[in-house]
Amino acid sequence: MEHPLGSPQSNSQIIKFILVLALPAVIENFFQTILGFVDTLFVSKLGLIEVSAVGVTNAILAIYFAVFMALGVATNVFVAKNIGAGKKDKASQIGQQAIILSIFAGVLFGLISLFFAEPLLKLMGVDKDVLAHATTYFRIVAIPSILISLMFVLSSILRGTGDTKTPMKVSIMANLLNILLDYILIFGFFFIPSFGLAGAAWATVLSRLIGVIGLSMYMFKSKSIQILKENWKIDKQSQLNLMRLGTPAAGERLVMRVGQVLYFGMIVAIGTNTFAAHQIAGNIEIFSYMIGYGFATAATTLVGQKLGENDYEGAKKYANMSMILGIIFMSIFGILLFFLGNWVASFFTSDLVVMKQIALALKIDAFIQPVLAIVLILTGIYQGGENTKFPMYITAIGIWLIRTIGVYFLGIYLGWGIAGIWIAIGLDNLFRAICLWIRYKNNRWIVNT
Repeated sequence: MEHPLGSPQSNSQIIKFILVLALPAVIENFFQTILGFVDTLFVSKLGLIEVSAVGVTNAILAIYFAVFMALGVATNVFVAKNIGAGKKDKASQIGQQAIILSIFAGVLFGLISLFFAEPLLKLMGVDKDVLAHATTYFRIVAIPSILISLMFVLSSILRGTGDTKTPMKVSIMANLLNILLDYILIFGFFFIPSFGLAGAAWATVLSRLIGVIGLSMYMFKSKSIQILKENWKIDKQSQLNLMRLGTPAAGERLVMRVGQVLYFGMIVAIGTNTFAAHQIAGNIEIFSYMIGYGFATAATTLVGQKLGENDYEGAKKYANMSMILGIIFMSIFGILLFFLGNWVASFFTSDLVVMKQIALALKIDAFIQPVLAIVLILTGIYQGGENTKFPMYITAIGIWLIRTIGVYFLGIYLGWGIAGIWIAIGLDNLFRAICLWIRYKNNRWIVNT
């Protein structure tokens, strides 16, 4: 979709635009998660120490990802807004400035990984047996952080132009290559020796490199973005704008991570079976997030483009329809969770007590799905309106107070266990949905309104 959406003429046309953007993003997320499971499966064949090494590394990388994803959000918004305003030159300029910023961020985090890999892992409480393996794996995958940051930003530039198919294609290609390289480099193949855990790390790096090359090739061919030599000169205002919008978006994701640490300890205190059930239920629920994030991506891009056209009513139409479609799709997923929870749980464990707890969690989660759709998609809408601060504040209150206190009061104090935990999660999402919705209905979701 090269831009000009024009004035929406019918609901069916609006639905088409949204689905064209949302479904590739959903498929991309789906493939990343499925292939991530396969990746973990290969590493698990090496042993529990190796699995732990990858797990603790990914926990630290989640912070890196939060920063790079936030930069991607800011890039998407500004590119979409300028494309909507018909300012392709400005969209190209901000895209190239975002690439410069992503290179600086990638190099910075790469240097942190080079010099502080071991201290960072020790902060995570890594056992001595795991530390050496984790340090090796972490350094290989994190020193070239520039590849991670570039993948996020290049994908976001293309999404800002309305092209979500290209990032989907490149992501699927890179992930499939990762699985192939995993098998070859971990276990060896013909004349190629086995590199074990280091092989898994190098497979990840090489697949990211191919991803960056693929996205770059597509971007240079894009009709919406024109790469110009003069745009490589650092523009202070563009850099500040990207950081101004990206910082709260990064803050929101970090707030979530810190909040998880707060209440995870309480769940562990309830019991190992309950914690295991909670983790498995969370791994199953992640598929619903793919749907929500897909429609949120579409909403951010389309709302940003319409606001760039100064078409506020058009932006609201796309925003409203994105929410309606997201609620429908995620409610259908909720119905599947409700009725198929026991069956799905059986793939993860044979322990009947844990299976029962997983099924109960998923039944409660089924009712959370429409509310979660509102939270995820409204956050994307706010981002399209260049408002990333309010979602961050609401997330902090929701997860640090409502969810954490709820887990303690309902799960531990009242003794409701897994049911109390997931009711607390539902109350947190309900609180955030109501706050985001009230401000949206009062037309205060766009910055400076």
